[in-house]
Amino acid sequence: MKVLVINSGSSSIKYQLLDPESGAVAASGIVQRIGEPVADGAPTVEHKSDGKTFEHDGEIADHAAGLRVVFGLFRESGHDLAHEQLAAVGHRVVHGGEVFYEPTLIDDRVVRAISDLSSLAPLHNPANVVGIESARALLPDVPQVAVFDTAFFHRLPAAAKTYAIDAKIAAAHGVRKYGFHGTSHDYVSGQVGKFLGRDRSELNQIVLHLGNGASASAIRGGQAVDTTMGLTPLEGLVMGTRSGDLDPGIIFHLIRTADMNVDDVDDLLNRQSGLKGLSGVNDFRELDTLRETGDAAAQLAFDVYIHRLRRYIGAYLIELGHVDAITFTAGVGENDAAVRAAALAGLENFGIRVDADRNTAKDRSARYISPEGAPVAALVVPTNEELAIARAAADLVA
Repeated sequence: MKVLVINSGSSSIKYQLLDPESGAVAASGIVQRIGEPVADGAPTVEHKSDGKTFEHDGEIADHAAGLRVVFGLFRESGHDLAHEQLAAVGHRVVHGGEVFYEPTLIDDRVVRAISDLSSLAPLHNPANVVGIESARALLPDVPQVAVFDTAFFHRLPAAAKTYAIDAKIAAAHGVRKYGFHGTSHDYVSGQVGKFLGRDRSELNQIVLHLGNGASASAIRGGQAVDTTMGLTPLEGLVMGTRSGDLDPGIIFHLIRTADMNVDDVDDLLNRQSGLKGLSGVNDFRELDTLRETGDAAAQLAFDVYIHRLRRYIGAYLIELGHVDAITFTAGVGENDAAVRAAALAGLENFGIRVDADRNTAKDRSARYISPEGAPVAALVVPTNEELAIARAAADLVA
């Protein structure tokens, strides 16, 4: 039995068809530039199956059209979804609010509730709903399961999840820290336990999910006790295009003095800030190239990024009391040795050390980057949110 995992974004759909037990991927792909004009010959769908790549280069009007193209490519590549033994379709849903905190079988009521939560995640939940509705129409007889990014952080301690604003207003409008990337933090912290040969209920961990979006978490005995993202994914670390933490007064200042409205500021902080705002690029590979040429703006962006990251590492060291493992994951965390080295530099008094050779080794597997015998295990552990979603969906329908 296989599970089709769908991650529907505002203008893209990522997907995988995989065996939830073994993790073997039968096919995967991405639909890009949905609803956008496309240059001649530019592929809008890239589908990989059995070592072969299949492409579609026509415009994709909407998510339903994108999934119809994907289903056609599944048939072309020898994995007709109408004849596959599909246990479920697993959907990544970004925001579950206070309503959803575990994998949930999707029906009309659930779709409406996810849509109602769009005020908390206007960039994400509407697209998630469109992907769900499209998949339900194309695969009406297959159970559909929603897996929520916020679920792992649902039970944060009250002191960690509560903002110091009027309590009645917060309760009326669902204002609390929800946290995101929870599927990744949950999966990776579990893999750390397996890698170290210990049950994660015995471990205190800091997990650093560093991609274009970035978040950190403090995990005590398998339970998250704090995380950097908040009501929305904007809070916390510096990211590719998001500002992360800032003085809230900046928002009022810009509205009053820069002739900006709420939507302008929203666009600024979510899409034009972070590494992009400081250096002009949001891809860390490009940033590293610019740094190597002596670009001052790129170096400052790197320094700001590391400064914020180290601030949270320090906070979580104190919050946890002691740490057994600090783990880097996601695109930047798994691939950028300079970020890992700078983030943990000078922390030897806390038992945290980085071995230069281990840190720069070209290895895609879970591995130590700390030297033999270091009191704190510094690790790189690849994340696999699709596998985590597939397993959650399969377990629920079973």
